[in-house]
Amino acid sequence: MPIKGHAYRFGDDINTDEIIPARYLHTTDKAELAAHCMEDADKQFARKVRAGDVIVAGKNFGCGSSREHAPVAIKAAGVSCVIAESFARIFFRNSINIGLPIIESKEAAARIRAKDTIQVDTAKGFIKNVTRKEKYRIEKYPPFMQRIIKAGGLMESMKKRRA
Repeated sequence: MPIKGHAYRFGDDINTDEIIPARYLHTTDKAELAAHCMEDADKQFARKVRAGDVIVAGKNFGCGSSREHAPVAIKAAGVSCVIAESFARIFFRNSINIGLPIIESKEAAARIRAKDTIQVDTAKGFIKNVTRKEKYRIEKYPPFMQRIIKAGGLMESMKKRRA
């Protein structure tokens, strides 16, 4: 499942309130969540991001509450992948469960800059920074995670397995 997009940079400890502020939790409408994605970290993010783009961040991305709204907002905004030095565990699980690829890579998180063009292949285990002509090795997603992501999330994956 190759991914290609431009990078948007964020720092350490980006919490779920910065990803999708609590004032928007009254809805599960994906378009509305997408319109407010990352609003408290970058007011212009939802207007700038394009389908396929990638979020790159530092340590502890997705910390805070266990709300599923956070990865849903990111995916609905068109972000194809989140790369960070580390993730809050519940955010990691929620992201995979909704079909949003997330990758822990200290090297990539440190080297990728805003607007760099990034290619990611979770099956082959690499991130390529096309702009800087660099390649970073990552853990390959195990087959079951590849199936979940490809299906669009855990529920969709289960439906396809039963069909």
